[in-house]
Amino acid sequence: MGQVNNATVKRVVMASLVGATIEWYDFFLYGVVAGIVLNKLYFPASDPLVATLLAYATFAVGFITRPLGGVIFGHFGDKIGRKSMLVLTLMIMGVSTVLIGLVPTYEQIGVWAPILLLLLRIFQGIGLGGEWGGAVLMAFEYAPVEKRGFYASLPQIGLAIGLCLASGVVALLSYLLTDAQFMAWGWRLAFVLSIVLVVVGTWIRMNVMETPDFQNVKTANAESKLPIADMWRESSGNVVAGMGARFIDGVFFNIFGVFSISYLTQTLKIPRTDALLGVMLAALVMCVFIPIFGHLSDKIGRTRVYWIGSIITGLSVFPAFWLLTNSGGNITLIWLAIIVPFGILYASVYGPEAALFSELFDARYRYTGISFVYQFSGIFASGLTPIIATSLLKYNQGDPALICIYVAFAGLVSAISAAWIGARKAKAGAASRKEALGAIH
Repeated sequence: MGQVNNATVKRVVMASLVGATIEWYDFFLYGVVAGIVLNKLYFPASDPLVATLLAYATFAVGFITRPLGGVIFGHFGDKIGRKSMLVLTLMIMGVSTVLIGLVPTYEQIGVWAPILLLLLRIFQGIGLGGEWGGAVLMAFEYAPVEKRGFYASLPQIGLAIGLCLASGVVALLSYLLTDAQFMAWGWRLAFVLSIVLVVVGTWIRMNVMETPDFQNVKTANAESKLPIADMWRESSGNVVAGMGARFIDGVFFNIFGVFSISYLTQTLKIPRTDALLGVMLAALVMCVFIPIFGHLSDKIGRTRVYWIGSIITGLSVFPAFWLLTNSGGNITLIWLAIIVPFGILYASVYGPEAALFSELFDARYRYTGISFVYQFSGIFASGLTPIIATSLLKYNQGDPALICIYVAFAGLVSAISAAWIGARKAKAGAASRKEALGAIH
C-alpha cells in the first residue's frame, strides 16, 4: 500500500475512533447522571426509588432503540454509502446529547421536561445504533487485507476512552463544584462539552472518501435492493453465530463495567470513588490490549483468538470475584481483580470482534449485517445482564457464585459460536481451493 493510501487509512481510522469515543462517552454519561441528577430534576416522585427507576427507564429506552438505528442506517449505508451515514449518525447523536444538557427541569416546564428527555434519548439511541457498524466498517474496508484485524480494532478503543472520559468529566466537575452548583448547572457542562468532539469528528469524516469495498459494489451496480432480506437469505447461519459470539462481550462488559460498581459499593461497602477508579484504570489498560489482540488475530486467525479468548475471559470471573470477596477492603487487590480480567482478558474478544463480524457478511449487506448482530444481541447480552446479576446475587443471598456460572456459560456459548464460524470459514476456503485446482487441471 502506498504512502498516500497509508495516510488515508490513518485518517479514516481517526474518524472512526472519534465517533466511537463520542458514542461511548454519551452512553456512559447518561448512565452516570441518571441515578444522581435526572431522577431528582426530571422525575420528581414521593418515592426516590420510583424516581430513580423512571430515570433508568429513559436510559433503557435509548438502549432498546439502538437496534432500530442499526437497521435504518445499516440499510442506507449499504445502499447509499458508509461515509454519508457516519456523518449523519454523528450529527444526530451529538446534537441529541448537547440538547439533553439544555432541557429545562420539571420544576420549570412540568411534564414536558421528562417527555423531551425521553424523545432526545430515543434519537440518541437511533444515532448510536447506526454509529458502531459504520465506524468499524470504514476502518475494516479501508485496511489492507492482512491488517484488517488490527485496523478494525482501533475504533473499539473508543469504548475505553469514552468510559474514561465520562467517569473523569463527572468526577472532575463533582470535585471542582459544590453540590448545589453541580446540580444547578455543572452536570449540564458534561453533555454540552460533547459538541467539541462532534465538531472535530464531523470535520474529519467530511474529509474521507467512500470505502473501496462499497465503491466496488457501486461500480458493479450490485447494491442490494433490500439488505436485511439478503442478509437473512444468504447468511442466516452467520447472523445467529455472530449473535452467539457476541454473548460474552455484552455479559462480561456489563458485569465489570456496570454491575461491579454497585456490587463493590453496596455489597462490599467500598467507596464509590475507589470502585469507579478501578474501572477507569481497567479502561486505560484496555486501550493498549485491544489493538494487541486485533493484531494477534491477523497473525494466528480471528476465530482462534476469539474462541480461546471467550473461554479464558468467561472463566476469569471465578478468581476475580473470589479476590473481590476476600480482599478485605484492600484496594490494590480490588483493582487487580478488575484490571486483569476487564482491562486485559476482555480485550481478547473485544479487539478481534469488529473484523470477525465484518467478515461474516458480503459487502452488499455488510453494514446491515454487523449492525444487526451487534445491536440486537446487545438487548439480551448487555441490556439484561445487570438485572440478571442483581437477581442472582439476591437469590444466592449475596454469594456471587451463580453470577460466575452465568458468565462462564456466556463464554462457552461464544466459544462454540466462534469455533463454528472458524470451521465454516475453513470449509469454504478448502472448497474454493479445490475449485481453483480443478480449473487449472
